[in-house]
Amino acid sequence: MEMNREKLCTSKADVSSDSAYHCSTCHDDEEWSNTSRGRAKSRSLSASPALGSTKEFRRTRSLHGPCPVTTFGPKACMLQNPKTIMHIQDPASQRLTWNKPPKSVLVIKKIRDASLLQPFKELCVYLTEENNMIVYVEKKVLEDPAIANDDNFGPVKKKFCTFREDYDDISNQIDFIICLGGDGTLLYASSLFQGSVPPVMAFHLGSLGFLTPFNFENFQSQVTQVIEGNAALVLRSRLKVKVVKEHREKMTVQNGIEENGVVSTNIEKEVGKQIMQYQVLNEVVVDRGPSSYLSNVDVFLDGHLITTVQGDGVIVSTPTGSTAYAAAAGASMIHPNVPAIMITPICPHSLSFRPIVVPAGVELKIMLSPDARNTAWVSFDGRKRQEICHGDSISITTSCYPLPSICFRDPVSDWFESLAECLHWNVRKKQNNFAVEEEEF
Repeated sequence: MEMNREKLCTSKADVSSDSAYHCSTCHDDEEWSNTSRGRAKSRSLSASPALGSTKEFRRTRSLHGPCPVTTFGPKACMLQNPKTIMHIQDPASQRLTWNKPPKSVLVIKKIRDASLLQPFKELCVYLTEENNMIVYVEKKVLEDPAIANDDNFGPVKKKFCTFREDYDDISNQIDFIICLGGDGTLLYASSLFQGSVPPVMAFHLGSLGFLTPFNFENFQSQVTQVIEGNAALVLRSRLKVKVVKEHREKMTVQNGIEENGVVSTNIEKEVGKQIMQYQVLNEVVVDRGPSSYLSNVDVFLDGHLITTVQGDGVIVSTPTGSTAYAAAAGASMIHPNVPAIMITPICPHSLSFRPIVVPAGVELKIMLSPDARNTAWVSFDGRKRQEICHGDSISITTSCYPLPSICFRDPVSDWFESLAECLHWNVRKKQNNFAVEEEEF
């Protein structure tokens, strides 16, 4: 009897000692069965019901992803990896907070859109005069004649700090970003920050607006709540892309002599490598460009050749980009909280080549196949388009710098609302019910 007690005490001690390796979210069955955990539903940034009238929202364990230090049975556990890229967390737990009150804001306005001039002016007046904030705008925005010739807007315009893309680095001077326009303004904001990105608040003033959840009518109260730190966030993963090009120098040498004189031939000589890096929010697109031939590119995953793409090209996208070009090419749509990379062929010359999803932590490499008939072209979120030749490579992995997008309600509700409103996902006429009940025989 004493021995059994000792064994029981020893087993309890082992359990308590092993609990250091347990994730408090995924384990502690007794605590989950004896206590009720929950949180209030995330409230909208617009008018919301009083806290007392909101039903308590409870999470079940089944909605939690695997913890990096979870255990399997009494003895096995996952090796702790210091190179972990991201953790899977409850989307409803992602909330904005400020270490210090924000003082500077970058306002991005869609260019060449006269309908945005008045909202832009109202927002800037509100930020500078009522909130005493430092407003950064791109220099070419103020060159618009409607803004430059507006005398009433002159005193506010003098308070602006201006910058030029690809010339001025403002990455360490911006506390948060406000976008006025469509989804392109959010992509542009991402391109300005190759490292850590400030929180982004996007107003739907464009055409589609899948990534812009806010309406401008109540912008004062919504901006105020963001400044106070009362907002939900969705972390949109980005792709870290490295392009390595064999730098070639053209030199002319004598090749032969004809009646008309010397015949010269251009010969390319390799003189080194050129390396360029990009942070991509939507997708990397490799296509055949102006050539009439099929593109022929090899795709490697962690150093292993997985397939050769023969077709118009291939799309490597983030979950955010899965609802853009990839969706038009037949891919599935992935919620932005899912840590993944999607590989989608563009018009492949194969009936069995379907889009696939790979883990976010892998490294992809795309190169021209040795027997490719022509070069390929690559673009990053539709920009920086350039040619890829034999010997060049494109390395792609998940970036450690996501884009924190401020939600109108919460990450799940906003995403499904965008699917319904912008893409009309699963919209059809409902089936009519039977007017008369069938007789039972």
